[in-house]
Amino acid sequence: MNPRPGLDFASIPERIQTEVQRAIQRSIKGVEYIASSGPTPGETPKDVILSRGTMQLYHYRPLADELYRIPLLIVMATTNRGYILDLAPGQSLVEFLIKRGFDVYMLDWTAPKPEEKSLRMEDYVLGFIPDCIKAVQRDSGESDVNIIGYCFGGVLSIMYASIFAGGPLKNLVCFTTPIDFREMKLFQSFSDRRYFDVDRLVDSIGNVPPEMIVTSFDMLRPAARAMSQVQLWENIWNDGYVKSYRMMDKWGADTLPLAGEYFRAITKDLMWDNKLYNDTMSVGGRAVDLSKITVPILHAMAEHDHIVPYEAAKHLIAKVGSADKEEVILKGGHVSLVAGANAVKRLWPKLESWLSKRSI
Repeated sequence: MNPRPGLDFASIPERIQTEVQRAIQRSIKGVEYIASSGPTPGETPKDVILSRGTMQLYHYRPLADELYRIPLLIVMATTNRGYILDLAPGQSLVEFLIKRGFDVYMLDWTAPKPEEKSLRMEDYVLGFIPDCIKAVQRDSGESDVNIIGYCFGGVLSIMYASIFAGGPLKNLVCFTTPIDFREMKLFQSFSDRRYFDVDRLVDSIGNVPPEMIVTSFDMLRPAARAMSQVQLWENIWNDGYVKSYRMMDKWGADTLPLAGEYFRAITKDLMWDNKLYNDTMSVGGRAVDLSKITVPILHAMAEHDHIVPYEAAKHLIAKVGSADKEEVILKGGHVSLVAGANAVKRLWPKLESWLSKRSI
């Protein structure tokens, strides 16, 4: 009997030995995984230059001999910690930027305390962001400031940019920023005003617990957590894979609660009434008109974003009044767009190229 075409019998002993070694490594590494605390992200040297309540403003210590003139403020989403952009040496957007001469600041968030349940949208847009801008100006000695807003940090940033259209914002970059909240399909379903009593929720418990937010994200991909654990076991012999997995898993579990009044405004103004898309949004009595944004703007979106799909994000560039505006769609998902091997090859070089010529 002739062997099946293409079957390499000579390689079978080697392949069996490889699988045996991997099985042994899985057992050894599995014990190590359970016993260890995992890597510590967010270790690029930085200083806290402003801290108030849930707000933290960091300044990352420069590494380049010469800096671009205009400092860069990163505004994080209020549900997530900023270290997703600073996971580890070689896997850090922050490190990438400061090595290339950008003067980087970050507006990061901590969990709001129970007494901060009354924080409103205007506290973020008219308070926290302008205060951080002023602190960056004082610290850097420059009047102009660039902003990068990630996800809902981008929503807060475009509201700020619209209301304070006279400056001092010089350039605006948004990552995966939703505009049409009707297209956030699952979020729309479980926040349906016919069934979701946001007033009762906020009035009863104050701040919205992180478990509720994590569950809502998990519902977007119900099998994702189980599949990721299967993939971890398959690759547990690979130290690089395990390190990346642990950092991403830690960040995903480190979700922040949301201040109650702020969550009420998000639900009613954005999820229910879609005011940002409909051009009827106001913050603290001040109209949000995206056409008033005239600074250069770059909006980067992910091709396979299950949290902020393209249909929800695509309207930003059309709505702003900027002459210098660009939309880019890159391979990846909501997180892999900005962090990991995919981001290193795609988003980071694009961001450097775009910002460098506009930051002098």
